[in-house]
Amino acid sequence: MEEFDHQMMRLALGLAAEARDLGEVPVGALIVRGGEILSQAFNLRETLSDPTAHAERLAMTLAGRSLRSWRLDGCTLYVTLEPCPMCAGAIVQARIARVVYGAADPKAGSLDSLYRLATDRRLNHRALILGGVLKDECAEILSLFFQERRP
Repeated sequence: MEEFDHQMMRLALGLAAEARDLGEVPVGALIVRGGEILSQAFNLRETLSDPTAHAERLAMTLAGRSLRSWRLDGCTLYVTLEPCPMCAGAIVQARIARVVYGAADPKAGSLDSLYRLATDRRLNHRALILGGVLKDECAEILSLFFQERRP
């Protein structure tokens, strides 16, 4: 599984680069079930003027359409940055089985850093969480993006 997780995170990094090229915060995400990629997305908040257009939320929407179900049972979400509270809540609502993320987000991360929403026993669903996959590469694309925009 480790090599497959790395392969999928490399694809997510490619999606993050596409976001960066559009002037979006470079975060990429994809959803996989049974070794098949169901959806892939990257941040589009600026492009769509939509505060909810995070990569992982868009990937979940597209996966749901692909499966014709809001239940994403048995799916793994790969995302280059630890999900925020909104996306962590969507992970629980979608019944995502597993989340693999790259860089931790100490300011908004809601799977490990600030909160542990997707593993909270009080909620009706819990996901398996694996953080830090290709964390240096995932952190670097974000760091360079923000360095270029700040004087």
